[in-house]
Amino acid sequence: MSDPSGATDLAPPAAPAEPTPSRRSGSRSIPARPWLFVAPVLVALAVVIGYPVVRAVVMSFQKDSGLNDATGMFEDGGFAGFGNYTHWLLQQCTLPGGSYEACPTGNLGSQFWAAIGITLLFTVVTVALEATIGLGMAVVMGKTFRGRALLRAAVLIPWAIPTAVTARLWEFMFQYDGVVNRVLGTHILWQTDPWWSRFAVIIADVWKTTPFMALLILAGLQVIPGDVYEAARVDGASARQRFIHITLPLLKPALLVAVLFRTMDALRLYDLPAIMTQGNPATRTISILVVDQVRQGQNSAAALSVITFLLIFAVAFVLVKVLGANAVATQEEQRKAH
Repeated sequence: MSDPSGATDLAPPAAPAEPTPSRRSGSRSIPARPWLFVAPVLVALAVVIGYPVVRAVVMSFQKDSGLNDATGMFEDGGFAGFGNYTHWLLQQCTLPGGSYEACPTGNLGSQFWAAIGITLLFTVVTVALEATIGLGMAVVMGKTFRGRALLRAAVLIPWAIPTAVTARLWEFMFQYDGVVNRVLGTHILWQTDPWWSRFAVIIADVWKTTPFMALLILAGLQVIPGDVYEAARVDGASARQRFIHITLPLLKPALLVAVLFRTMDALRLYDLPAIMTQGNPATRTISILVVDQVRQGQNSAAALSVITFLLIFAVAFVLVKVLGANAVATQEEQRKAH
């Protein structure tokens, strides 16, 4: 109906609907059902991972049990504070009176920084060689040719062999009258000489683990679209230019993730040097030092384990935050780019 002035009656606008609690800003509620599915996994992780870590930290602040020189009785150590950590970091040993002095030569406490240096040496050299050789192997395996499936299966054989078997195999080859010295015509003491024994461990580790790096890098190569290379060929780019300007930039996320996984594994290296060199101090890594300390005192070994964990965590943090070795972030960036 219209009034005499000619204006029409319009109904007042309806008030906006009140947002429901699930859509209201800042008040989203997560349904409880997903937690029911995740809870068993969280409980399993807490038991398998959480408890041992907490237990190791608690043990690291306790003194090792031992024989009391005054009473001749075997007693519990009690609270040690940061004594176990200063024992390793400052290489200080406790005297019977309770004072501290520099650990004598031959004591495990005096070998901490040497073990750290050997571990970092193995990690840097092996990861660099494995990444370089693995990249070349991945590029070859990524091409289309007859027998490619057989080549991929054969390449994985060293990685599939158990580490203890690999260590024993290379131990036989690096003996004084072994295959390596006979082929090279040398008389090198591969198992006892400080530097040659380290080279032997590096060679064995590169032989075993390079296929793992090649497999991870190959997975990254398969994701690169083929039309990018076709466009580069049409523009006249050479094979070298395509590799430098296309393959390497697009392969960087997968390569960094492979380096991250392999670095964390190399920092825990134990089997190869322990079996190949049979306790040679020149190849004693931080993991070997932990196992040797367990035989003398578990609480001190727990402190050394915590230090090892912090070292690995720091290296992983640098690779993820500084170098960008983040598998989740890189996959999201690639999806946005496409």
